[in-house]
Amino acid sequence: MSPLNVTAPRGWRAVLATTLCALATLASLHALTNLLGTVPWRGAVTAMVLVVAASVVAVRAVTRAVWVPSVVGLVVAFVAVVLRYGQPPGRLQLVPDLSSWERTTALWSEGLHVVQVAVVPVDVVRPLELLLAVGALLVFLAADLLAVGLGMPALAGVAFASMWTPTIVLGFPARGSALFWTGLLYLLLLALSVAPRGTRDDDARRASLAGLSAACVLVVALVAGPALAGLPGWSSWGLPRFGSGGGGPVDLTSDLDVRESLGGRTDRAVLRYQVRSPDEVAQDQADEQDDSAAPTPTATASAARPVNANSVGPLRAFTLLSFDGRSWHADSASDSTVPVRDLEGLLTPDPDLLGTAPDAARGTLAIVDAEVGALEDRQLPIPTFPRTLAIEGDWTYDVPRDQVDGAEKTFEGMQFSMVVEIPSLTADDLENATVGDPGDPRALEVPASSHADDIRALANQVADEADAGTPYERALALQTYLRSAANFTYDTRVAPARTDDPVWDFLESRQGYCVQFATAMTVMARSLGLPARVAVGFLPGAADGDSYVITGQQSHAWPEIYFEGFGWTRFEPTPAVQTGAPPPWSDPFANAGGGPFPSDEAIPTAGPQTGSTAPATGGQGTVTTTERSTWIPVAITVAVVLLLAALVVTVLARRRARVLADLTPEQAWARLRRGLARLGVRWTAATTPRAAVPVVVRQVERAGGGALDDASVEALRSLARAVEQERYARQPVAPEPGATVRWADQVVAGARGAGVARTSRLTQAVRAVRARVSRTGQTARR
Repeated sequence: MSPLNVTAPRGWRAVLATTLCALATLASLHALTNLLGTVPWRGAVTAMVLVVAASVVAVRAVTRAVWVPSVVGLVVAFVAVVLRYGQPPGRLQLVPDLSSWERTTALWSEGLHVVQVAVVPVDVVRPLELLLAVGALLVFLAADLLAVGLGMPALAGVAFASMWTPTIVLGFPARGSALFWTGLLYLLLLALSVAPRGTRDDDARRASLAGLSAACVLVVALVAGPALAGLPGWSSWGLPRFGSGGGGPVDLTSDLDVRESLGGRTDRAVLRYQVRSPDEVAQDQADEQDDSAAPTPTATASAARPVNANSVGPLRAFTLLSFDGRSWHADSASDSTVPVRDLEGLLTPDPDLLGTAPDAARGTLAIVDAEVGALEDRQLPIPTFPRTLAIEGDWTYDVPRDQVDGAEKTFEGMQFSMVVEIPSLTADDLENATVGDPGDPRALEVPASSHADDIRALANQVADEADAGTPYERALALQTYLRSAANFTYDTRVAPARTDDPVWDFLESRQGYCVQFATAMTVMARSLGLPARVAVGFLPGAADGDSYVITGQQSHAWPEIYFEGFGWTRFEPTPAVQTGAPPPWSDPFANAGGGPFPSDEAIPTAGPQTGSTAPATGGQGTVTTTERSTWIPVAITVAVVLLLAALVVTVLARRRARVLADLTPEQAWARLRRGLARLGVRWTAATTPRAAVPVVVRQVERAGGGALDDASVEALRSLARAVEQERYARQPVAPEPGATVRWADQVVAGARGAGVARTSRLTQAVRAVRARVSRTGQTARR
């Protein structure tokens, strides 16, 4: 018999088949292990799959409907997902509501973004766990419907095989153990579904034989296993691995949605660079000065100050002015672009310095030699200060936007060098600076929203409370307000939208990531009349010997404000747990250490998990831990709900059993006709019960290919005699309670055991037409 056309399992077989589907789903989920990091995630997904499987088993125990168990399982899965992933940050919610659904959908959107930009292996953050849980639940429900509901266990393998799709698409190795266990459970499911039904004695004999065979296999494995493992070659043998290759490149997106994260969290190196002073370079390469690599810095009598990655500051890839209230959009290239190869001096928006040689009299000089790693972007990360650039290829410098754009993307191994002129900018210099005009009205645009006035009022309140009178003092007040751990918490979780203004939602929820902090300060600064924009790039990176390494974890966004005479000036509203100290000109403690530049120890990105602007599973400092909320209250609630459901199911089952026990022979006969009609076995109402017995026997043999067993034939005759007694006898003898139902169910089960499968009405109609044509032909031949 083909496994595509078998009788759907019932009773204990259905329970066992559903259990095998759940276990096979969890085993197939193991195929994704090599794509994921080491952060624990299987417990939550396993618990949800088992809870949904238990609900399906409970519903199938009280109904023979095909779709009802799957529909109930889908509802239970929906509730479990919303309870798990829709709870508000920082507190537990036992009853889901509309806001729970909004939080879940927001987390789902973030998960899709992580999949698009992350590089494998990626840690399973909460949004990614949501995608895994939903995928596992859908795979289980599909496999259970096919194998148990529709009686097509062979097709359930398609659902299990879908778990291998990510590994095949990404070309990444999958574990052979996942294939082994999933295949084993799938074969057991097929064996269970096609195993013949027999009497209790036959079942006991088969169970004993299976148990004895399993024990023999176990003994042989224990005895022969060590000996076989010692043979040459056996110890290194393993199951095949599917796919090969590593992760993909890193590319910063120039369209930033305030409700989404900046990028995927990956530890792949995107840039490696060295920072040295001119004196260090002169000492190391005094006789090998390459005039073509970079313009020669102007010599000074005094020794150059020591420099490091933090003194050079973050590396900016591009700047953004256009904000529609929800997303930042890439600006088009300006009319003032210059090929980099035509500029031998500084790249800077200051027209008085553009193209001139770096001068140590204007600030500290730092020579930066960089090599690109896993970065593929058309924008080159460069410091925010004036700098020279020596690089191969077709690159242009956009003067107003102060960014370097390429005709082609960066690639691994690309090298470039810069001489950075770090100005000695202090708070005293900016104290009396006036608001400048960047020449672009978008720098003051505040998108219209229902809370634009509220944001403006809050910005004025912050400035007034800080007694800020000058433009610089107002900008500093905004930065201090947002950086304060008493006011805001760094958290990569995206709160669901409450209003049409995501900036106001962030200011109300008081938790967010760098894009939200940068956007909030930019919009608030514009509300105060300060020209502002958002810059996107990377934090300085982590020290690695005598060089620094920037990974995808250090992708970052910050605001820049325009002052007359100083141009675009960087501020840092994101909390120090992610960024370290703010710039010296906006840091009241900048001179406490005896110098304007912090040491390497002050760089916040030395650890592999700091500086991340992507979804993270944990962190340091003020990073929230709401993702680690306990499952105990939720588990208790789910247990109580399941207990109540079990009580209801038990009451309904007992009531149904009592009703069935009280069925009259006529009612049981009608039940038999309905059950056999689903299998395509029918007879007319004019046929007497006694005449219907041979009709049923013949139709079962013709439809199933096997004969109705003796027990079923005897049950059919007993029920027919009881119906005749009830119809025609003067004083009918009532059968014992429950006997009529038992006889009817025995006949239906016997028909299934003979190979009669459930058919659709269309198939039954076709069979009826064929039978009628056959009878007509026989009559004509006679």
